[in-house]
Amino acid sequence: MILKLNFRGAILVAAAISGLVASAAPARADQCDDISKQLAHNIDGLKVNFKAANIVYLTHPAAKELSLGCRGNGQSYSNELYAKGDRRPTQQFYDLVGAAAAIIFTVTKDDTTTGATRCLKRMGILRGDKVSMRYRRLNMECTRTKTDAAISITRGKDE
Repeated sequence: MILKLNFRGAILVAAAISGLVASAAPARADQCDDISKQLAHNIDGLKVNFKAANIVYLTHPAAKELSLGCRGNGQSYSNELYAKGDRRPTQQFYDLVGAAAAIIFTVTKDDTTTGATRCLKRMGILRGDKVSMRYRRLNMECTRTKTDAAISITRGKDE
């Protein structure tokens, strides 16, 4: 008994199987886009403007500037939230930063709001116009000028 192999048929079956496997795999969107959509969906008044390189620019009435930075090659952080507001931030600004950081870094909103408030309120005559602190595994850096106060929140890649 001689077994004949139909190579053309075997190739067609293999191609069909690989096509099904490739089409069954979900298409992955960029993580930055996913997070920005979550932010826009969960925070009232927040809108996604545009994306340039690894930064998504956002707008909200409580902030002068708001952006979400995602990790690129060679950077030492995973995600970064940058927010700029008035020199004396309002409670709405603290709430916005806390809510956005909670979504981005998957930490509770109370913790992120507390950390952002502490960082922004520490700036002054005794500590100066630039304060760096660590709170709940988040790195926070607050700066202030004569007209603005800004906060940058990051988490290291290894955390």
